[in-house]
Amino acid sequence: MSKLAVFFPGIGYTADKPLLHYSRRIAADAGYEIKLLPYAGFPEKVKGDRAKMVESFYMALQQAEEMLADVDLAVYEDILFVGKSVGTIVAAKIAEKSGAAGRIRLILYTPLDDTFRFSFGKAIAFTGSKDPWVGGENSRIPELCEEKQIPCTVIPEANHSLETNDLQEDLRNLQRIMEETEAFIRV
Repeated sequence: MSKLAVFFPGIGYTADKPLLHYSRRIAADAGYEIKLLPYAGFPEKVKGDRAKMVESFYMALQQAEEMLADVDLAVYEDILFVGKSVGTIVAAKIAEKSGAAGRIRLILYTPLDDTFRFSFGKAIAFTGSKDPWVGGENSRIPELCEEKQIPCTVIPEANHSLETNDLQEDLRNLQRIMEETEAFIRV
């Protein structure tokens, strides 16, 4: 079976950081061809600035579409889109307008509210209870996931990188996140 995993990083959270690095290894071990989308050139100080966030989304979307222009999704039987932060919005948008939408599954690491404006298929999500990008304890992410019937794991005390101030807790959380990621990938 032909399988493709496409990785959509965040603004400062690149593909070599833990969530994307380890999920990429899991996907590769499961036989997925890997496609990284190293888009760049974002404005500074995006957090809290809606105009810069929208600008960043469109920059990432344009670059991702250019990098995927030569990829024929129709030839793959199983497609994973793995996104982090703004990358979750880009992945959701591309999945929605793709002719292969029914074969695309999404892994959403710290999705933003705008991710859920788009229609996409099966997904899982991970968010932190103290993620300032989505309102921290007032985050709507669990509610938005529930509306779309997407399993959502909330990591207690975790920020936008799904990290806390406790290294040992971060390592336990990373292991849990990767176990859930692997279970989703291998279904």
